[in-house]
Amino acid sequence: MADHTPVIGLEVHVQLATKSKLFCGCSTAYGGAPNTQTCPVCIGMPGALPVMNAEAVRLAIRTGLALGCTIAPMTKWDRKQYYYPDLPKGYQISQYDLPIAAGGGVGISDPAGRFEPKTVRLIRAHLEEDAGKSNHDGEPGRRGDSMIDLNRAGTPLLEIVSEPDLRSAAEAKAYLAELRLLLTYIGVSDCNMQEGSLRVDANVNLHLDTPDGRAATPIVEIKNMNSFRAVERAIDYEVERQHRVWRDTGVRLGEAPKQTRGWDDAAGKTTPQREKEESSDYRYFPDPDLAPVTTSEADLRQARSVLGPLPADLREDLQQTHGVSRYDADVLVNQGLPLVEYFLATAAACGDPKAAANWITQDVLRELKQRETTSDAIPLPAERLAELIQGIAAGGVPKARGKDVFEVMIDGGGAGALSLEQAMERLGIAAVDDSQLAELAQALLAANPKVVADVRGGKRQAVGSLIGQAKQQNPNVDPGAFRQLCLDLIDGA
Repeated sequence: MADHTPVIGLEVHVQLATKSKLFCGCSTAYGGAPNTQTCPVCIGMPGALPVMNAEAVRLAIRTGLALGCTIAPMTKWDRKQYYYPDLPKGYQISQYDLPIAAGGGVGISDPAGRFEPKTVRLIRAHLEEDAGKSNHDGEPGRRGDSMIDLNRAGTPLLEIVSEPDLRSAAEAKAYLAELRLLLTYIGVSDCNMQEGSLRVDANVNLHLDTPDGRAATPIVEIKNMNSFRAVERAIDYEVERQHRVWRDTGVRLGEAPKQTRGWDDAAGKTTPQREKEESSDYRYFPDPDLAPVTTSEADLRQARSVLGPLPADLREDLQQTHGVSRYDADVLVNQGLPLVEYFLATAAACGDPKAAANWITQDVLRELKQRETTSDAIPLPAERLAELIQGIAAGGVPKARGKDVFEVMIDGGGAGALSLEQAMERLGIAAVDDSQLAELAQALLAANPKVVADVRGGKRQAVGSLIGQAKQQNPNVDPGAFRQLCLDLIDGA
């Protein structure tokens, strides 16, 4: 039995999808030349006054509602004091004791069964401005130049802070995946980690069973994780490291301070950076240049009106209303709303939701991967896929040729996908009626007495050799139907 329990909380910084920064009109576009998207406000020039970006507040309210948070009727801005080269003002405008959203939660589950479904509670979600970026060109262990790019300074962030409800790296990864999915569904951020639109800090410690009772290791905050896989690896490493230190060094748990450590992805380990600050270290006080923000019932109604369907609700609807399996519902929803809408259109047109889900989660997604395109650019209209599904169900398209027809429909249309009839004509597929199939089966059975004898002797797989011969004579033969017909004829005789 394990003598320790990981206790994990995550701080997720989400860049909101505004065109301009939180307190000035500078662009938030990614990729500009260094220090070209700045002004006196975001570089902290004396006397430059901030002006709040109302769109950032609207996006924050929308996010809070989607997460089930309580939206504060009044919130304010605070100055978080710290000194770092990429923070030109010497403070960050944030929210301290009156965040814009509080409470709420994110439901997570794991189809692989590594953990039980649970809701990860949220403490708060608050708005703040981003700092700039430090670029270091020195090699590890050697002195180099450090340069500051302030393009990102002032970009609007929503920091979403969870309760320490997570108990494993797998749970943490699932939480992040579900949170990112929700944020993209409601259109508040593109959540591109490579561009810094979503950044994660993990707070990790262990609750331990000791001879003196329950105890806890000091909290470690892990930074510099640029992918969900990195978050998972960093947490796993830190859990093992803290347990090793407690087990092997004999250090009393109260002696070590809270610590901030950076994740070195190449080395696969965390490294110490500094002692972890407490809120008192930042000397928060209300920003005197910005008025408090009030949220009315009309603001809440407007935010709810643009929320749209949420991932958890869509999964439940797909399973309960359309009979889709939990796995297929996850696949459809996790690919994004365009694919869910494509499924719904296909299912409505063909009348067979399960067949529609099978074709989309397997063949359509395979095509999208091969074409390196997304689910909002599917080259086969939903009504065409439905036409194929209905054709197979009615027997007009041999099941064995269904994938061939699909590939021709999706590839061969030039300016648009081919119809089912056009694709079948191009492939030379014609339906084989029952009399033709029976005539062919009887002829091959008569010509292959050994196969008949083997089947009667218990080797029913021997009939497989007849299927190849049948396909040579008529490529439109359905292998499954032909096999069953041959067995029926032998058993009947």
